[in-house]
Amino acid sequence: MLPVFYRKNAMSVICSPPVLTDTTPLQRVHDAGIKLLHLLLPIMLSWLLCLGVTGSSLPSEQTVSRYGPQAQRLYREWQAMLNNAGSSDSARLKEVNEFFNRRITYAENSQVWRQEDYWATPLETFGKGMADCKGFVIGKYVSLRMLGVAPDKIRLTYVKARIGGPSSNVTQAHMVLAYYPSPTVEPLILDNLITSIQPASQRPDLIPVFSFNMESIWVGGTQNNNVNRLTRWKQLLDKLKTEGFTF
Repeated sequence: MLPVFYRKNAMSVICSPPVLTDTTPLQRVHDAGIKLLHLLLPIMLSWLLCLGVTGSSLPSEQTVSRYGPQAQRLYREWQAMLNNAGSSDSARLKEVNEFFNRRITYAENSQVWRQEDYWATPLETFGKGMADCKGFVIGKYVSLRMLGVAPDKIRLTYVKARIGGPSSNVTQAHMVLAYYPSPTVEPLILDNLITSIQPASQRPDLIPVFSFNMESIWVGGTQNNNVNRLTRWKQLLDKLKTEGFTF
């Protein structure tokens, strides 16, 4: 049943709306609501840009909670970083790179996961607060995809890192994230060992081996679309979907 002041047969005194002045409680509530809307609108639009327009989605709080209090805290900080990230690719690269390099501690897989070759999702990394080079790269890759960076611009790249500098003959397997502004331009390198993002030509200590993303594999300049041959990568992508990541 409709409230009495909406009924046609109600007394005219009830049907007559009150005359609002700028001092009535209702007017003050209305003004406060407008101010709150102005504060929230940029945040809402930013989330729509990050999550709606790009067709991306994030794990639920219930899923995140399974990884513990530290994961929940880092996940909230990560969400805030995504929400406040700049609109240009260069700004997003910088913010994502700094987020992981400053909040996650480097550690070998044998220490973190008690196995040599484990590919951790960002939630798993947040839960441990530690990651090997692959964990850093995966976290940055997922973050940039969530922010809408074009998939063909970013590649996970295996390299040989010269221990002790560019002239050293001692190398160690390492992984970095490479960002290609365009297919013919040298990539920018995001590395957990160095916070600054540098062009590949300024990283003579890194010898590229091969790179890949969700679409292709590149070996020695040759592109191959059979990504499924990278079993660990395929398993990781399946695990990301199970956790609730889509991009």
